[in-house]
Amino acid sequence: MLNQLLSLAGAALVLIPFVALQIGRMAREDVAFNLLNLVGSSLLAWVAIADHRLGFIVLEVVWAIFSLVPLIRRPARPPAARL
Repeated sequence: MLNQLLSLAGAALVLIPFVALQIGRMAREDVAFNLLNLVGSSLLAWVAIADHRLGFIVLEVVWAIFSLVPLIRRPARPPAARL
């Protein structure tokens, strides 16, 4: 039961930023976008590990890593506006 709740929460946390990106409410560089993806994919990875689902483990761990990288490499200052 707990794994089901964790997987639903993880799926929601991955889908919310995806939908927000698609409708123009978030950018892929946004901290919130990457943080939601990181937490959601981490929850889903935890469930995949508990269920011994190798394909999903790989998918979710890679997803989490790709969400973590922009959070670590935040620019010191915002990029200059394009003319």
